This record gives sequence, C-alpha cells and structure tokens, in this order.
Amino acid sequence: MTEFLQQLLNGISLGAVFALIALGYTMVYGVLRFINFAHSDVFMVGAFGGYYLGRLVPEGTLWGGLLVLAGAMALCAGLGILIERLAYRPLRGAPTLNVLITAIGMSLLLQNLGQYLFGATPRAFPEVFPVTNYEVGGVYISSNQIVVIAVAGLLLLGLEYIVHRTKIGTAMRAVSLNPKAASLVGINNDVVISFTFGLGSALAAAGGILYALNYPSIDPLMGTLPGLKAFVAAVLGGIGNIPGAALGGLLIGIVETFVNGSQWSTYKDAIAFAVLIIILLFRPAGLLGRFSVEKV
Repeated sequence: MTEFLQQLLNGISLGAVFALIALGYTMVYGVLRFINFAHSDVFMVGAFGGYYLGRLVPEGTLWGGLLVLAGAMALCAGLGILIERLAYRPLRGAPTLNVLITAIGMSLLLQNLGQYLFGATPRAFPEVFPVTNYEVGGVYISSNQIVVIAVAGLLLLGLEYIVHRTKIGTAMRAVSLNPKAASLVGINNDVVISFTFGLGSALAAAGGILYALNYPSIDPLMGTLPGLKAFVAAVLGGIGNIPGAALGGLLIGIVETFVNGSQWSTYKDAIAFAVLIIILLFRPAGLLGRFSVEKV
C-alpha cells in the first residue's frame, strides 16, 4: 500500500506538469483549430529562463522561487505573443497544412536557436525553492513535489476563473464558437488570439520550471518528449476542453509512473501513445470531449 501511494504521488506530480503543457495545446486549438507544435519548445525556453533568473536571486528561498516562476512566465508569454504575431497571424485563413508546416518549422527554429544560444550540454537547474523531504506514513514527499502540485493547482484554478469569469475569457469562448460573429459584435479577434497564445505560453513556462524542479537537468531538446506526451494528454481528455486537458495530463503522468516502477519500465515512453490509441478506438472525441457535426 505504501509503495502504491508513493507511486501515485509521483504520478500526480508528473501529471500536473503534463496538464499545464496540455492546456496550452488545447487553448490554441479551441480558438484557432490548429496544433501549435512549437508549444513544447516554449516549455524549454521557460526552463532556461528559470535557469538564468535563478542565478539572480538567492537559492532556496520561497520568494526567490516565486520571482523566478513569475519572470519565466512573463518571458514566455511575450514569446508566445511574438510567435503568433510573426508566424501564425499572416497565415490566418490559409490552408491548415500550411499552418501545420509553419508550426513544425517554428519548433525546429526554437530548438536550434536554443542550442546556439544555450549550448547543447545539459545544465543543472538551480534549487530555486527550499528543498526539504518529509515522511508521512512511510511515503516520502519532497517540498518540490508539494510546490509542483500546489502551483499547478492554483494555475488551473486561475485559468478556469479567467475563461469563465472575466470579459477576456468570454471573448475567448466567443471567438472559439464563431470568430466572424464575435468580430461583428465588437470583439477584437487579434487581441483575443494573442492573449490566448500568451496565456498558454505562460502555462508552458510554469510547466518547464516545475518539471526542472524534479528533473533538474535541462537542455534545448528537453521539450520534445514532454511536449508529445502533453499533446497526447490533450487529445486523451478531449482536445479543446480545458478540464479534459488537465484530466488527461494527470492520467498520463500516473500511468507512466506506475509503468516506470514495473517490469515494463523500458516502455514507459511508449505507454502514453498506447493509451491514446486505445482511447481513440473507443472514444475518438476523448474522455471529456463531445462529438460535433461539421457542416461543409
């Protein structure tokens, strides 16, 4: 029982990170109906932003860690808005394939820029938050795991509040349902879309910081595999559905952690895609997604 609880805790901690990244995928898809494959590399930029900001504040302090987190989120929010403005906005209305190729190209650009600017050698992430280990009933809990779960939970609640309780959130939902109608009633679609990219990128940066707390080795290619798993999580929960993305991220993190602690540990990276195939066979819209008929 103790081992089960330990694995469950580790899985929730990992799944919380996947959930934050998945939310960026699902938000952009919900508004623009395309997958921003550069999102996983914004995750990487967030981790490196935290690495450099962490050298400017005292290590192991709560306020210093929060400053690093806020700074990295602000940096990546600006990067997300810039990517949307320069790469995606000129293609609005273009064939979906053009946008998809551009997204893949932007991902490769960020990866190579990362190797050029940061170097290809993995770097040790600083201890930006105080590190303490606790034991509760035989289950070991690190303060970093507590930070990951608490911050991810607060960000998810904050996102839910923004989407359902604010004017910009109402505008986001309106643009998602019908961009032309939203524009006719006075909503500035460009502002809404830029805000969506900025918000999703800020969540990816938070995911990068939280991931680096528990896996403290970062490199310019670190976003590839977590990004793919987060994309699987978004589809698993129901692409375009915010609670679904969070649920999918938690499920992928928990399943991967349990597989990693079994005799099938060498297949832990493949298990996410196996789960995706099984879900899509029986429920193509995802766990919380809804089937819709598209008129042509």
